[in-house]
Amino acid sequence: MTKYKELVSEKERLLAFPLINQLRTHLNENDYMSLVKEAVEKEGYRQFGLFEKDEIVAVIGFQPMITLYYGKFIWVCDLVTDSRKRSKGYGEKLLNFLHEYAKKEGYEKIALSSGLQRLDAHRFYEQKMNYVKVSYVFKTDLI
Repeated sequence: MTKYKELVSEKERLLAFPLINQLRTHLNENDYMSLVKEAVEKEGYRQFGLFEKDEIVAVIGFQPMITLYYGKFIWVCDLVTDSRKRSKGYGEKLLNFLHEYAKKEGYEKIALSSGLQRLDAHRFYEQKMNYVKVSYVFKTDLI
């Protein structure tokens, strides 16, 4: 049985850390918890887990945004399926869940970035989910 659950308690967020850490390998548990707490408080960040038989198999983290370029939209910050559970449709289910949530809440678009090396993810977004590559993301470190 598949179910979606918002992760709001410290215990629930800690449950998601092993999956998030597969995507965000630079984070340790303490930094992860600190960043999630601040993102929730300051940016409206939310996390949902996809559970199969009471086991968390995928996690999505997102925040609402408004920009002149996209208008009112959802920015997907994190989307990961447990590496042992990939290619079973969990990412698709979780992203479709977010699509329905966004429509219901009046958002016009969903956007995300994906690392240049993540070719399998790019195929998934473009071919399976009908996302369109519209830009590159650039960054610089200030410290």
